[in-house]
Amino acid sequence: MIFRLLLLLALPVMAYYMVKSVSQRFTLTARQNRILFVIVAAFLVIGALVAMGRLPVQFILAPIGAAVTFMLRLLPTLLRLLPMWQMFKSRVASARPRDAGQSSKIRTEFLEMELRHGSGDMDGTVLRGSFATKKLSSLSLNEVLNLLSECQSDQDSSQVLEAYIDRVHPNWREQTGHSSDRVEIADESAMTRELAIEILGLGETPDRDQVVQAHRSLMQKMHPDRGGSDYLAKKINAAKDFLLTTL
Repeated sequence: MIFRLLLLLALPVMAYYMVKSVSQRFTLTARQNRILFVIVAAFLVIGALVAMGRLPVQFILAPIGAAVTFMLRLLPTLLRLLPMWQMFKSRVASARPRDAGQSSKIRTEFLEMELRHGSGDMDGTVLRGSFATKKLSSLSLNEVLNLLSECQSDQDSSQVLEAYIDRVHPNWREQTGHSSDRVEIADESAMTRELAIEILGLGETPDRDQVVQAHRSLMQKMHPDRGGSDYLAKKINAAKDFLLTTL
């Protein structure tokens, strides 16, 4: 009796760790985690009750058999409708307006930069140095240039900051005599799923259409030929390529 009680109490714990493992692998949302936990826990409890003889085997086999029969009858229809559904989904994704509040973020040693998708505006927070915790938009051009001097030890930070200054103060190079020649360096930072999603400003579980649309929208504003930044364009391209290969 005690063993059976302990087994029933252990089932929710087993369900929790099973769902946790699946969530870490597929990056599920909190709502999806809760639904999956309820489903897994229910199946474990039913399986335990059947194993202990408290429920007949037909309690599981009958619903499964009915579901399989129903799916087999609908399978030809579903196969015919699948291409139409994919085409409809693609058109809806293409026509969906971008969220004006959506943004992308890139974090470096000195800066946490944010790009607004709707307006294309850039701003950022200084993470270290003389202007730590301050917003770039609150700094004067001279202060931003002083920050740029502090950022020279980190190529990522200096290139992101130059992209910001180019956008907010287009004539700063002529005013200061700063060289516009950019040294081409290899980007050695490792791309991860979390970083790619943050750069493109997507949700936790984006599909292929959302990745393509976010990349297209950002490149329209950040492409070097449109006054954007080589560094940011590379980051955006790397984020798109990473996500498309993992979907």
